[in-house]
Amino acid sequence: MVTTHAPWLWRMIYLSTEKQDFSKEHLPMMRKPEALLAELLKKHQPKAVISTYPLYPYFLERIFKSGVPKVPVITVVTDSIEINAAWRKAPTDFWLVTDKRTREKVISQGIPEAKVINTGFPVNPRFTDLQPISADDPLTTFKALYFPTSKKPHVRRAAKEILDTHSSIKLTIVLGHNTRKLYKRTQEIKAAYPGRVRIKGWTKQVPELLTSHHVAIGKAGGATVHESLAAACPMLIHHLVPGQEEGNLNLLRHLNGGQLADTPGALTIQLTKMLAENAATWRKMKRDLTEYARPDSAHTAANFILRQANL
Repeated sequence: MVTTHAPWLWRMIYLSTEKQDFSKEHLPMMRKPEALLAELLKKHQPKAVISTYPLYPYFLERIFKSGVPKVPVITVVTDSIEINAAWRKAPTDFWLVTDKRTREKVISQGIPEAKVINTGFPVNPRFTDLQPISADDPLTTFKALYFPTSKKPHVRRAAKEILDTHSSIKLTIVLGHNTRKLYKRTQEIKAAYPGRVRIKGWTKQVPELLTSHHVAIGKAGGATVHESLAAACPMLIHHLVPGQEEGNLNLLRHLNGGQLADTPGALTIQLTKMLAENAATWRKMKRDLTEYARPDSAHTAANFILRQANL
């Protein structure tokens, strides 16, 4: 709710984490999940614990001190370049990070070099079996994949802007958990642009969708950005959460994989630029991303974890 409707407030919260001591038990609401985590450790006796949420390593440190046998703790950082202090201060054995620039940044902030491992963001392994659209595609149809936020007015404005850019554009809208809230608005768009709009609710086919579309349009969350990178699919960011998502956008820009388009008219400007001169800009972005794409990053991370757990 805060990140979607009051990003200015989230920025304040994000910046405040630099001064927080996460090793202290401040919030009563966290006592129950910490106690449940301790019970899970006792029950399953794991060889290692992998955390994709920054607070769990702090729980684990207290749990190990209480007498539960210590095992390696490996933190998978799911953002890029701008890494929240909660991640960086975590009492963990290793940090698995998304890319070279992120590794360099956190090392410069004081994390020991040997503990920061560049495995890439662990995307769905299905990406390794899928063939993305080629940079030499004839582009008789330009397929845009749109992940809207929950803002009702935004979905209609953005969809119209995308479709009005060029008659060759066809749009797939993935509603996900916003299906009930946004379905009526997207049906209006579908009726207004017959034959050009496809609507999907919750789906497990995101790898297939990203590799079969020419551009992705969504917010700059870690998963969406890195799935787009794994699919070598250029991305336009229509909603940016201050803080960690700024780093994800910076990575896209560094790789020539995407741009910010979060103001009225910006989607039209960026799509027009992509499609100009036989889509020269889009083709360059596609080739650059194909050079970078790491669809096997989950295997890389898993193999590293298994070695640390002596498995």
